[in-house]
Amino acid sequence: MLRAMFFGPFVALYAILFFFLLAFVFVLLEIGVIHYAFQMVGLPPELAFLALFASLIGSYINIPIARIEGGPVHPMEVVNSFGVRYRVPVRYAGGGTTLAVNVGGAIVPVLISLYVLARQSEAILPALFGAAIVATVVHRFAKPVPGLGIATPMLIPPIVAALVAIAFTGIFHVGAHVDAVAYVSGVIGTLVGADLANLRKLGDLGAPVASIGGAGTFDGVFLTGIVAVLLA
Repeated sequence: MLRAMFFGPFVALYAILFFFLLAFVFVLLEIGVIHYAFQMVGLPPELAFLALFASLIGSYINIPIARIEGGPVHPMEVVNSFGVRYRVPVRYAGGGTTLAVNVGGAIVPVLISLYVLARQSEAILPALFGAAIVATVVHRFAKPVPGLGIATPMLIPPIVAALVAIAFTGIFHVGAHVDAVAYVSGVIGTLVGADLANLRKLGDLGAPVASIGGAGTFDGVFLTGIVAVLLA
């Protein structure tokens, strides 16, 4: 009786190398998509690459701006939120919570938004209305996570940003700027609705560091801007 035979075409070493190569290809494709999205917003190719590089590297950089008095530090080193695991920066634990601004998740996206609006002034008004709606929706779904800060679901902000961009560019008859409106609405709306609107809650979370645009929000801000552009 003949039976199916299962064996790998490569020895283990070659199989590992193959999977690393496959992962590398996927990373290149992802970077290409993000780079393309930045160009759709209106950034020239060299500036789009710089924005991508600054966003990814800057996501590891948090600039302290204030100290918030609060309760004891959360005891867990890893917390889960919306299916994503985050590591709590316990080595920075001390009295209260350090409020910081994440370079890649707040400063860089805001600078890109200002650049885009300066180059496409017709997009300013619809982007402001769009950001207000995104902020309202994101604030509704934002979740204070003990030990971490404020976390947001990944998919809701970009979908809302794309929808409001399509709607408001149609209302204001500036359809050529839908990508810019989607990006700015998603980025600014997420930062305001998730982090800035919940600053008063940070002291009660026991987080050593609460970073605006950082852990829990970085994926919301960065991916929102990119995905909203692609959806729009």
